Amino acid sequence: MNGIKVNGLTHDYGHGRGVFDVSFEVKEGETLGFLGPNGAGKSTTMRHLMGFSKPQSGTVEINGLDCTKEHCKVMEEVGYLPGEVVMPDGLNGWQFIKMMQGMKRTGSDERVRYLLERFKADPSGSVRRMSIGEKRKLAVAAAFMNDAGVLLLDEPSSGLDPLMQEVFIDLIREEKERGKTILLSSHIFSEVEALCDRIAIIKDGKLVSVVDAAEIKHGLHNVITVGFSSEKDYSEFLSSGMEVSGDDRKELKCSVIVDDEEINRFIALIKRFRIRSFAEHSVTLEEYFMHFYKNTKTFGGAAYA
Repeated sequence: MNGIKVNGLTHDYGHGRGVFDVSFEVKEGETLGFLGPNGAGKSTTMRHLMGFSKPQSGTVEINGLDCTKEHCKVMEEVGYLPGEVVMPDGLNGWQFIKMMQGMKRTGSDERVRYLLERFKADPSGSVRRMSIGEKRKLAVAAAFMNDAGVLLLDEPSSGLDPLMQEVFIDLIREEKERGKTILLSSHIFSEVEALCDRIAIIKDGKLVSVVDAAEIKHGLHNVITVGFSSEKDYSEFLSSGMEVSGDDRKELKCSVIVDDEEINRFIALIKRFRIRSFAEHSVTLEEYFMHFYKNTKTFGGAAYA
């Protein structure tokens, strides 16, 4: 199998909405975290992969199948969990499950029962009267019932209570161990950190960074906060060319992002100034993400606006 391939995907809905020249791959057996706030383009990308929308330009493929031209085949090979769960009001939970089994032409009753029991879901009632969390549990069962090799999960734990979120994370870990190819869109940092091999960040419909999760977890990016002894030292350092991620003129402090390959340059530079405090910490995923949304600097080699 070939996994997931998005190449130059563009669909402009106007007024800055849509996706623009988005390209990435999810290799077979890999989990890629698709990170961004609501409206960034995550769900739009997922809908194109499911064949629900047609690209204005570019291509989207799953296991070598064109998602637009071979939509029906893709549906049979993919487990899809949408960000917003909409169910026909006139059905009960069991009827919804049977409907999804018919659409997928697969999904054993045994696996369905296993998933419903694992998530403590009761499908006997009317879906119209179910809570968001109960509907989400049914949607999870529908997404995983055909034991597909590729999973498209759009804000998958949204609506689940904390206990069920942990159950869901455990399920994804097991699916990873079984070699599933997973694209997981989320704005929950802990979920992405716990599950993903690589992380793609999307902003305003454009991909702004793809990074190995290990780079974040192992602290290959560092933030150093320096307090200076005088206004003169503080001002001269700001003009030195180092990348400043934040500054506090009142406290004569500033923070700089220092990658491993830049540490010698930073040490040589800082010796020229009188400092009164010095602190270092590794960049968290949340900090890495927020830099793309707070300013227009360059972070970790990726330009953003």
